[in-house]
Amino acid sequence: MGYHPRIKSPRGAKPFREKDKNKKRNYKRFGKSTEENTHTNITKKEISEGTIKRLHMLGNQKFGSSPFSQHFERWLTSVESVLDEFESHPDISADDQYLRERSQAIAIIKLQLEDHHKKEKVIEQEIKNISDCKNHLQQIDTEYVTATIALKSRKNREIRRLNSTINRLKIEQEKVIQIKTGFFRGLSRSNREQREIVIVEEIIDKQREIEIVTLNLNTEKKKLLDEYERVREPLLEQIKIFQKKTKDLETDDSLEERWFACEALIDAVNMLLQREAAQTI
Repeated sequence: MGYHPRIKSPRGAKPFREKDKNKKRNYKRFGKSTEENTHTNITKKEISEGTIKRLHMLGNQKFGSSPFSQHFERWLTSVESVLDEFESHPDISADDQYLRERSQAIAIIKLQLEDHHKKEKVIEQEIKNISDCKNHLQQIDTEYVTATIALKSRKNREIRRLNSTINRLKIEQEKVIQIKTGFFRGLSRSNREQREIVIVEEIIDKQREIEIVTLNLNTEKKKLLDEYERVREPLLEQIKIFQKKTKDLETDDSLEERWFACEALIDAVNMLLQREAAQTI
């Protein structure tokens, strides 16, 4: 069995694991230094052109769906983030005039967007009103149909009852006629004639009663219809008004104002750059 001499590490050499740690530490320090020097790697021209381009994009940004106010805060944050990045560049010196124009443009668009937000709140209430009106209208329709069916059913019952009475009287009338003309005459002539007259009068009364019932129920039906229309028409009109108002929710009215705000900020940036160029000259 041969002898293998033990190889010793050079004096002062560090284990491989410790070297790896130092390497990671140096990488982190380098990465942090790179992040801190991001602006120094971007020229003043690049940051200026990038700022103007991004402001143009934000000024033309369209929000896909309502309520549009849900996008306002995110949009404002993006605008202010673009401006903050521009102003933090070491070669940019934001003067008082720029800061004043910047603050004014941001303040105006914030007020305008707040107005749009309030407007959308009102429209959302109008949408709820439409739903309430439609529910009320459906309830009225149901009540009218139910009342109409009940009225028709009552009319049919009354007419069936009266027709049944008329049919019974006509049968009795036929019997009286048969007695008059038949071999067996159980009643005297005057009594038979009197009885027939009574039956005919009762038949006429019942027929007149049918006419009265039909007339009364038709009158009641007309009153029911008039009341139905009286309550229904204002609801339909309210729904039309509410629907007209809610059409504003289909388009983003803030787009034009947001565009003007970004254009004002672009002007402020360009004027600042012009002043700085003039001072350099």
